[in-house]
Amino acid sequence: MPDHELILIAGLLLAVGLAAAKVADRVRVPGLLLFLGLGILAGSEGIGGVDFDDAELTRTLGTIGLVLILFEGGLSAGWGEIRPVVGTAVSLATLGTVLTAVITGVAAIWLFDLGTLEGLILGSAVAATDSAAIFAVLRGSQLRRRLARALEGESGMNDPVALLLVVGFIDWIELPDYGALDMVGTLAGKLALGLAIGLVLGHAARWGFRNLDLPSPGLYPVASVTTAALAYGVAEIVHGSGFLSVYIAALVLGTGALPAKQTTIAFHQGLSWVSQISLFFLLGLLVFPSQLADVAAEALLLSAGLMFVARPLAAVIASALSPFNLRERVMLGWAGLRGAIPIWLATFPVIAGIEGSELIFNAIFFVVVTSTLIQGATFEALARRLGVTADQPALSRPLIETGIIRPLGGESLVWRVAAGDATVGRTIKDLGLPREALVHMIVRAESAIPPRGSTEIEAGDELHVVVRAEQHADVEAITERWRTGPLGEPPVPTLPPRGAPQVFSVRRWSPDDGDPARPETIEGAGVVALLRQRRDGPGALVLLADGRYAVTSAELLAVGGRRALADWSARRIGRPGLSTQEVAWWQEIAGALVAPTRGSEY
Repeated sequence: MPDHELILIAGLLLAVGLAAAKVADRVRVPGLLLFLGLGILAGSEGIGGVDFDDAELTRTLGTIGLVLILFEGGLSAGWGEIRPVVGTAVSLATLGTVLTAVITGVAAIWLFDLGTLEGLILGSAVAATDSAAIFAVLRGSQLRRRLARALEGESGMNDPVALLLVVGFIDWIELPDYGALDMVGTLAGKLALGLAIGLVLGHAARWGFRNLDLPSPGLYPVASVTTAALAYGVAEIVHGSGFLSVYIAALVLGTGALPAKQTTIAFHQGLSWVSQISLFFLLGLLVFPSQLADVAAEALLLSAGLMFVARPLAAVIASALSPFNLRERVMLGWAGLRGAIPIWLATFPVIAGIEGSELIFNAIFFVVVTSTLIQGATFEALARRLGVTADQPALSRPLIETGIIRPLGGESLVWRVAAGDATVGRTIKDLGLPREALVHMIVRAESAIPPRGSTEIEAGDELHVVVRAEQHADVEAITERWRTGPLGEPPVPTLPPRGAPQVFSVRRWSPDDGDPARPETIEGAGVVALLRQRRDGPGALVLLADGRYAVTSAELLAVGGRRALADWSARRIGRPGLSTQEVAWWQEIAGALVAPTRGSEY
């Protein structure tokens, strides 16, 4: 076939894949089912008539695709997100996967009259959950964040375990001196090596991202692809788990602030989608629908056993020591969505020539389709029924980078306001940005609006934010409140009544006093509320635990009662030689102190 025809076909397939992803999102089912269906339609028994049965090529291309999918999952999550539930994720990925494999394997032996090891191969293949399927469901879910994080972590870490189980059982069949102890030793060794190599390369990549100062933002995604390739290749060369190494390296790299972090994540999300579409399409080409009828009844029973017995039981046992309650653990049991990985694993016995491998492949395909369709369609409804949902989405919607100003020490970010966000109807000054960050433009209905502090935010707005690079992580944390609240000034706590006016004093600010922009204590009294923060320099208006107020700056500190401090601030407005920013600051202070505030009238 000429090159131009191959490129045209690839473009058409990607276009159809985009349409399928849109349809899948609307009908609330994982898009992999539609991608697999496209592959079957294009296959030798479909309307496309493409005769394709190269399982080895599919496995090779599938390996590349899964490396990219796993890397994107780890990079998007980051260690900070997974850390609170890492114990549960590891237990589900190891003990949970092994228990699921054994229970399902025993059922497969009985249903399909397979040998013991052949049945365990089938059980091991379907024991793996799929990160792409999990992410597809979580993107539109309101599952509690910690449950979502546990599922993300499990889906990234159980693929290596399932792969090692499948390969181990194949070796057990082919090698006369191979046994259970050899398999356990190999599994532990590969996982340990994969973990170590992933940590080393992940930290090396973080150092490189932060210190190499690449000349173009477009080179950072290239560096991340390099990291993924090295993590997999090095681990496999030394006989470690390449998939675990890739996921761990991505987790480490995705932790904290990095140059072009969101640009890199967006790039890998695109690569992940291309990998999913291509991989699912190839796997669909390998399926012959005429052969599925022979295993349909048994495969349905196996799928039911996997969904209602094996996975729930394994999840409940594996999460016994977790902080989750029983309802949350039941949800973990139902959320084990299957995807391309079990079907990809099914190519291993086919390539090895294991007896009954064609039956195993067809059964796994049938199990994946039925379990994913049922569990994917009922995921959110069951979560609501069990009461394990929250008001916020399961996956946070991060800032999107539009540019990097690294030579100047800053970054340019975009925040899109969705209907129902806490920012809707609030003003720019309510956003709580530090003085190192500034909303410099709002794009509304294809028009650019220069914002002021009193500008009201509407649904659909794009807030363009300029932030100092070192404050990137702080701004990301603040944007969580932009979705869910609360916004605005913090409530002033009720303070004990005072019997006498407070002494007013002014002195120079000392370095021993700390950061004037964020003071913690002033003259022995703790700061209980940050009422105003200066933008043109370090400074703040704060309320102290003893009922006094204080104005801080890099030059001076004024402490006293509300009225005395308001009068003093008003007198400073008329001083000669003040800049426009200084006048605006003292006007803001005086205005904030004019209205009575709970806790003190002095």
